[in-house]
Amino acid sequence: MNRRAFTRMAGSAVPAFLLQTGWARHLRAIDLPKPNILWITVEDIGPHLGCYGAKDAVTPNLDAFAARSLRFDVCWSNAPVCAPARTALITGVYPTTLGAEHMRSLVALPGSMKMYPQLLREHGYYCTNNSKEDYNLKKPDGVWDESSPHAHWSKRPRAVPFFAVFNTEITHEGEIRKRPHEFRHDPATIRVPAYHPDVQEVREGWAQYHDQITEMDKEAGQRLREVEEAGLTEETIIFFFGDNGPGLARNKRCAYNSGLHVPLLVYVPQRYRHLAPSGYAPGGSTNAPVSFVDFAPTLISISGGEPPAWMHGIPFMGQHQRRREFVFGFRGRMDERYDMVRSVRDERYIYIRNYLPHLIHGQYLSYLFQTPLTVAWKRLHDEGALMLPQAAFWEAKPAEEFYDVQADPDEVDNLIDSPMHQESIGRLRSALREHLLATRDLGFLPESELHRRAADSTPFDVGRSDDTYDLPRILAMAEIASSMKWEHDGRIAEGMKDADAAVRYWAVVGMIVRGTAAVNGRLRDLETLLADASPSVAIAAARAIGEHGDEDERGEALETLKRLCSPVGNGPFVALEALNAIDALGARAIPLQNYVRQLPKTDPAAPDRVNTYVGRLVERITQ
Repeated sequence: MNRRAFTRMAGSAVPAFLLQTGWARHLRAIDLPKPNILWITVEDIGPHLGCYGAKDAVTPNLDAFAARSLRFDVCWSNAPVCAPARTALITGVYPTTLGAEHMRSLVALPGSMKMYPQLLREHGYYCTNNSKEDYNLKKPDGVWDESSPHAHWSKRPRAVPFFAVFNTEITHEGEIRKRPHEFRHDPATIRVPAYHPDVQEVREGWAQYHDQITEMDKEAGQRLREVEEAGLTEETIIFFFGDNGPGLARNKRCAYNSGLHVPLLVYVPQRYRHLAPSGYAPGGSTNAPVSFVDFAPTLISISGGEPPAWMHGIPFMGQHQRRREFVFGFRGRMDERYDMVRSVRDERYIYIRNYLPHLIHGQYLSYLFQTPLTVAWKRLHDEGALMLPQAAFWEAKPAEEFYDVQADPDEVDNLIDSPMHQESIGRLRSALREHLLATRDLGFLPESELHRRAADSTPFDVGRSDDTYDLPRILAMAEIASSMKWEHDGRIAEGMKDADAAVRYWAVVGMIVRGTAAVNGRLRDLETLLADASPSVAIAAARAIGEHGDEDERGEALETLKRLCSPVGNGPFVALEALNAIDALGARAIPLQNYVRQLPKTDPAAPDRVNTYVGRLVERITQ
């Protein structure tokens, strides 16, 4: 077939044997206009749609859309909460590499990088966002043609391809707890996951969640009809996906599959099937793992460009598409509470590493505890009415977790000690460690220490070199500290005197994890660290002494926390770390209550976005 004959096929079906040839794909890409691309994004949902087999789902529009699309069965949002998840989307870079993992942080994007709409605009696209942004990055100029509640692809210049995002908050956490509510799904018949207690508040939470999904389905249907009525269905590649797991406790904010697994449906018109994911078939499905960090390079690949080398993601569509083996998740600071969790999944298994196992999943978050399900669940635990697995959310975490998500979709049977799974555990454990080192994960620096080191640069730049961030040594100490194995006591003691503040920090964490005997055995070393140049180290040492030392030893530790808990002068991140330590001490910190009560709630020198959470902790400590 010559070139002229081939080009007459533009817009029509091309024989499959031709699409298998490299030159045919190349010609097709040259002669076709660039496809339009539509994203329909929704908040706080897992794959609870009829097309995913969810028995409680009422989603006729999305089920019909799935019948002409490809369903992805292993799509992860990288982070189990919106702002860091959207940071992965907008950059194609792991937020942990950018220092942007923490909720509503605000860090500079390196000058060598761009947000994907900037790259799409360079490829001739008209780019709109309606309307949520919520990135953990300072947005450069020229990202969108329009980003507002009024943005719409219909405003594009004539003959210009569009990329458009429409986001709906109908399913957001805040919408599934509003009362009064008229239930359309019967709480009595709704499925309750094994990790939740089977009580009325839990049933009502899940029923209202499904009610909101049904409402969202109507809006998604309207967005699809707009494209159809404009006669653009066969010119537009359409994505539908969620931003993180359901807005109910132990889903959103948790780095389990339940917090990271989201639906993804992709429709590719016949004329653009050369850009479709491998194995695309209308109404079909794929178990190829994809994650949010892959979306930006996928867009560039669809648009005819080559994804830049600095993007971490792997394109799953277009001429540069490849298949990945693993997807990776993370949990950092969630609102006012710190944690440090990393996870990895393949098609079947998930491995989770809890680097701060002494911190429970169910730390008190002001926003989370506005939901009746959370309040009822915590009350039952406090009353001693729960057994495992329902009690696990409120108790100390194991250092490692491993689940078979096919056999155990609720992730309640931890197989970390299972002899028959050790090969798979080792494979995923190694994959995670290699990923942390390869991506230069900055989460092993406490947030205030990260910003202390990045004072004259960006967090990303700090992470590039072992001179400024000796990740192999820091990671080794973090692994020892969180392991809870006493045979490492000598190395932890050495770590407390290390020249690197991050190593010292993790060594102190190792003391806290091991408890009273360990702390009392190294009390003099910990007291020395109360005056450490790194506030993060001093705060960790103060918590260790305050929690496990006697009353006479506690006084200097409390004075250290008092010195560091004000956002004015210390900054919001030091204050958050100190206030979290004060709250953890409970009654032991009563001497600080009056001082905390009169603290300023914000740092005038800090951006509003990072100034949100100090007041919540002050209220919690002094209530």
